[in-house]
Amino acid sequence: MVVSMNELSSNSLKVILLLAILSALALYFGNALAGQQGVLVALGIVIILNLGAFWGSDKVVLALYKAKEITQDDIPMLYATVAYLAERAKISRPRIYLIEENTPNAFALGRGADHGTVVVTKGLLGLLNKDELAGVIAHEIAHIEHRDTLLASIAASIGGAIALLANLIQSVFIFGMGSRRQPGNNKLALLLLSMVAPMLAMLIQMTISREREFAADEKAAALCENPQFVANALRKLEKVREQHSMKDVEENPSTAHLFILNPLRNKKWKLLFSSHPPIGARVERLECMSLN
Repeated sequence: MVVSMNELSSNSLKVILLLAILSALALYFGNALAGQQGVLVALGIVIILNLGAFWGSDKVVLALYKAKEITQDDIPMLYATVAYLAERAKISRPRIYLIEENTPNAFALGRGADHGTVVVTKGLLGLLNKDELAGVIAHEIAHIEHRDTLLASIAASIGGAIALLANLIQSVFIFGMGSRRQPGNNKLALLLLSMVAPMLAMLIQMTISREREFAADEKAAALCENPQFVANALRKLEKVREQHSMKDVEENPSTAHLFILNPLRNKKWKLLFSSHPPIGARVERLECMSLN
């Protein structure tokens, strides 16, 4: 299967459309809450949350997982792999961090091609061979090149704003302060929408994440010049998934979408934060690329 520019453009348009829907929901709730002033407040909340995500989200996540930055002298093979694939992708070499965790996994952070970070676990380095590790690193570098980490932060920020505004609207209705200029039926519809909207925002975030996972797999295959590097790594990671558990991510499931493989074992969390497409579907796409 050869990925055309039209297909990539179509995926990008889907992401833009979904972000536009999220933004429209946030502004709608602002307007419902306080008219034009509410729209300005909603816009302000979205901007502030996005600025926070843009400048500081990577530091928060690295601190959460107690990740340590590594140098060329620490793990030369990993450093060389990251440097080589970054050069092929024509981006600046990302910083490299290691999590002292036996669960094999990896993720990327950063706001763009010049400010990227690749994070791997100790377990990943022990599980994969050189080619499979290259497939995983290429996948994370693809996320950085595509600015997926920034998109995820923006989607999460707008989703957070929607949840905040929806809670405000519900509080207004609970305390009997609903807008008098709206008919009763409209008030009821608004209340119901305020309950559904946060779930809708979460579903949109998941859809964005799933689209970007497929695109990152395909770009990784191109960077490695062999889709099997990525496919074999995914198979091996899936095989040992249930043997390991990450306490930090189980306690903070909202970060699960960052990882190359969904790290959640708790069935409730896996259902609620199912941000990854099935491994079988990802491997099948990569296998089709190998046949062409």
